[in-house]
Amino acid sequence: PKTAKSECTFLHKLFNMFRLYEDIKLLTQNQLGVLYMTGSVVCFSIMDICVKWLDYYPVGQVLFFRFFIGFIPIFFIIPRDKIFNFYKTSRPGLHAFRAVCGALAIIALFYGLRELPLADVISLTFAGPIFVTIASIFFLSEKVGVKRWSAVFLGFFGMILIIQPAFRELNYYYISPIIFCIFFACVAISVRSLSKTEANYTIAFYFTFLCTLIGLGSLFFVNWIMPTKIDFLIFLIIGLCGSIANLLLTQSYRLAEASLVTPIKYLSLVFAIIFGFLIWGEIPKALTLLGAGLVIISSLIIFVRENRLKKEIDIPRT
Repeated sequence: PKTAKSECTFLHKLFNMFRLYEDIKLLTQNQLGVLYMTGSVVCFSIMDICVKWLDYYPVGQVLFFRFFIGFIPIFFIIPRDKIFNFYKTSRPGLHAFRAVCGALAIIALFYGLRELPLADVISLTFAGPIFVTIASIFFLSEKVGVKRWSAVFLGFFGMILIIQPAFRELNYYYISPIIFCIFFACVAISVRSLSKTEANYTIAFYFTFLCTLIGLGSLFFVNWIMPTKIDFLIFLIIGLCGSIANLLLTQSYRLAEASLVTPIKYLSLVFAIIFGFLIWGEIPKALTLLGAGLVIISSLIIFVRENRLKKEIDIPRT
């Protein structure tokens, strides 16, 4: 029979084994980056499913809980020596612009998740880099060559295939993920600029703080609903998963080669198809899958091209 002593000895050996694995560094930075990106995709997918599930709450209320609870992980990444001055910034205006664009992007995404098939929404969000490419022409005066313009047109064609129910069924909610992509581009451009002078935790703090205020402000325009215990737990999951997913996403690109971890993001479409079917009985149409494939190919072409040009990778999913 096992005794408490034998169990402690076993746990001690197990702990030492784990430390041994850590000491010899079995996981390379690329492997850790892959794990972080996979974790990010899983967290974002869980958040999307929970948002879709809580479709009876006002969007502003969901936005508030997403960011108010999302404060928790952020405070763990602030260095100890910066704990009393981490909020100092010389660019409050750009922080505000990034937060407003991010909030509008998330509001559009939340509406899309509520009203559209999960796979359709996720497929359309993959078009974010396409809009970033276009925005970089106007805001950063970048020159875009034939390859990236071809990718942009390919991506737009894929989007038309995905949103075809909008024309046939007059479902105007299909514009919501496109609005998300437009504001995603604004977020990406502003983060490119902020990253030159601001620490990641400062950017994350102001984004979370200002989006919390925007969500709280909706209290004056719509009637909030008192969450049940189960729903509050789901709100907790939304906030934690959303914030942790962004942190894992950033860390993934820091550790691993971008060309290795970027394609993993498209696993979210697999999760969307599986859980959309299991929970809501959604079956993606052939044109949706074809359009999603074209959008993914378009995004990868843009990514590969920008990676060769050594440009900063646009990672904000918000």
